Amino acid sequence: MKPNFNKNSDNLLPAIIQDSETKNVLMLGYMNEEAYLKTLETNKVTFFSRSKNRLWTKGEESGNFLELKSIKLDCDSDTFLIQAKPFGPTCHNGTDTCWAENNDENYGFLSKLETIISERKNNLSDESYVASLFKKGINKIIQKVGEEAVEVVIEAKDNDDNLFLNESADLLFHYLILLQAKGFQLNDVVAILKSRNK
Repeated sequence: MKPNFNKNSDNLLPAIIQDSETKNVLMLGYMNEEAYLKTLETNKVTFFSRSKNRLWTKGEESGNFLELKSIKLDCDSDTFLIQAKPFGPTCHNGTDTCWAENNDENYGFLSKLETIISERKNNLSDESYVASLFKKGINKIIQKVGEEAVEVVIEAKDNDDNLFLNESADLLFHYLILLQAKGFQLNDVVAILKSRNK
């Protein structure tokens, strides 16, 4: 499939830039055919700047280049999805993204759960089960992780998938609590797994 640069009168196609690792959207730019070919040739994401009326390689002035990892076209061949590795902030305002968001790894609901655990840790309410574990200290949290791990092993030997999945959820939940009790997050574990993936 080839890009349909003739679809618009200005021969420009939108290019959505996504971090190849975190999958966060970093910015939106526009490419003509020349910018597209230069991106493929140099492996540095290049746009056609409408304000400068010329080709513009992201990072040519700041050094914050976007290294091309992959480029895809949508179903109509008129929008690019570019995955890239950013070298420094993407936005000219100095932020990670053009929406002033941090370009942090996000694990969807697990990241939300980590935020909730962190809030409970910092606000030790009497009504919160998580807060009660933090109040009781690291030994209680370790004990809970151990108990849940044993229960997962026991359920894995049986044929009740529902019980196995529920115990697995309990183990993961308590492990996230233990990570924060030790001053870490899921990101720290994922970084180690990534370093082993060679």
